[in-house]
Amino acid sequence: VYWNAHIGHMYAFVVWDILVRFLRWSGYDAKHVMNITDVGHLTTDADTGEDKMEKGAVREKLTVWQVAEKYQKQFFDSCDLLNITRPNVICKATDHIPEMIDLIKLIEKNGYAYKIQDGVYFDTSKLKNYGEMAGKHDLSAEKVARIEPVPGKKNPADFALWKLALSEAKRQMEWDSPWGVGFPGWHIECTAMSTKYLGKKFDIHTGGKEHIPVHHTNELAQAEGAFGQNTANYWLHNNWLELKGDKMSKSLGNVYTVQDLKEKEFDPLTLRYLYLTSHYRQGVQFSLESLTAAQNALNNLRSIVAGLVDNRASNTIPTEESSKKRQKYLESFKAALSDDLNSPQALAILWEAAKSNLTASDKLDLLYDFDEVLGLKLRDHVNNQDKQIITISPEIQALAKKREDLRLAKKFSEADAVRKQIEEKGYLIIDKSGKSISEIIKK
Repeated sequence: VYWNAHIGHMYAFVVWDILVRFLRWSGYDAKHVMNITDVGHLTTDADTGEDKMEKGAVREKLTVWQVAEKYQKQFFDSCDLLNITRPNVICKATDHIPEMIDLIKLIEKNGYAYKIQDGVYFDTSKLKNYGEMAGKHDLSAEKVARIEPVPGKKNPADFALWKLALSEAKRQMEWDSPWGVGFPGWHIECTAMSTKYLGKKFDIHTGGKEHIPVHHTNELAQAEGAFGQNTANYWLHNNWLELKGDKMSKSLGNVYTVQDLKEKEFDPLTLRYLYLTSHYRQGVQFSLESLTAAQNALNNLRSIVAGLVDNRASNTIPTEESSKKRQKYLESFKAALSDDLNSPQALAILWEAAKSNLTASDKLDLLYDFDEVLGLKLRDHVNNQDKQIITISPEIQALAKKREDLRLAKKFSEADAVRKQIEEKGYLIIDKSGKSISEIIKK
C-alpha cells in the first residue's frame, strides 16, 4: 500500500473473489484471509534497496502511516467499485510484529537461520528442495538473477527474515527484537499471518505469477523451517493484465486505476466483466476498445434481465421441460468453474442460458444464481432502474424512435447500429413488452 492499486493489480483480486464466491456457492464454508503489506517490501523484491513504504513517505511528504492509510482507502474503494467481497480477515503486517518475531525464533531454534551484520537470514542450504516451486536447481549467484550480494550471506539464495536498522537516520517503521532494532523481511509476514488465521495447514494460497521465483518460494522455505511442512495444499497463480500492444507504465502515462475508468464514464463492473472473459492462468489483454466491447456486452445482458423481469410470467416451453434444462445449465456452469476456475466457459454458459427458450421465470432465476458467483450485480441493476430514469434529450428520443421503426421493418442490423449510437452517447435502451418505444435509462 505504497501507491495506487491499478487495474493490473485489481485483476488478481477479482479472480480470487470469483474463487471464494464459487466455493461458497458450492456449499463450502470458505474463510478468506487477506494481508496488507505495510512494511518490509523492499524496492528490489529481495534483500536490498529502500522499503517501499519509506520511499512513498518521502515522495508524498507524509508519514508512512498516512501513506498506508491513503492507499488502503484507494484499494478498498477499487474493491467496492468492482464488487469484490470483503475477506473474513484483513490483517496488516505492522499489527503482527510479535507473531513474526516468534516465527523467526522458531526457525532459528530449528537450525534454519543465522545472523550477520545487517540482519537474520534463512539458510537455504538446509533445504534439499529449495526452489522446487520455481523449477530452480542451480542456485548459484550467476544463475539466480534476482539475488543481490549481501556481505556475510552463506549462500546466494539466502533471504532476510529480519533486517537490522543500521543507519543513523531513524526509520519511521522499526521495532525491538531479540536480534536488535529493525523490521521484518517481506516473506516472513505472510507465513506468520496466514498460519495465525488459517492454521499450519490450510487449503489455498493465491498470488500473481511474479511471486513464484522469490516470494512464494521463500514462504515455502519458511514453512518447512518452522513447521516441517508446506502450509498450503494448493498454490494458485494468476497471469497478468497486459495493455494491447504495450506495457503498462507510469512513464508512458497509460496506467489506469478503476477510478480513472469511472471518470471516463465506464461502469466499473464493465472491467469485472472483461476480466471474466479470460482464464486466470492466461491473463487478460486490456484496451479501451476491449473495455467498450465489454460494456456493450454487459449492457445487453442487463437489457435481457430487465426484459425477463417484465415478462416473468411468460412461457415458451412447458415448465417441467424448462426446469430440466435449467438444471443442466447449472451443472454445466459448476463444471466449468470446477475445471480450474474456467470463467470464460462459465460466462459462455450464462449467455447460452440467457438466449435459450427457458421460461422467463426459470431463466431469470438462473441468471441471478450464476451472478452470485460472477458478481455483476444484475439484480441490483434491475432494482435501481426506476431511480435511473431521467429526462431524455430530443436527439436520443429521435434515435430511439428510428431504431423502433427499423425493428418494425425487420431491419435488425440497422436497428442494432442505432442502438450502438445510443449506447455510445451514454444511454442504455431496454425493450419493454407492450410498449411502442423502448425505455431509455442513463448508463
